[in-house]
Amino acid sequence: MARKPQVAVEPRPDGRWAVQTAGTQRADSLHDRKSDAVSRGRELAESKKSELVIKNADGRIAQKDSHGNDPRGAKG
Repeated sequence: MARKPQVAVEPRPDGRWAVQTAGTQRADSLHDRKSDAVSRGRELAESKKSELVIKNADGRIAQKDSHGNDPRGAKG
């Protein structure tokens, strides 16, 4: 099965936060606060059943959340 594109919450140079799906040219939405962007990113990832990647202000990955089928065989 093909992997679904990730949804990322990442900082922009102008200080705003973007919610963007991997492989697209434009952001789904822009937010002044990171918490608002994370909320929107979580909604989008849940609807697309994909992974949410949240980055810090320096661009490094801070957290990943899976909202799709977990490929691991272990329960939990």
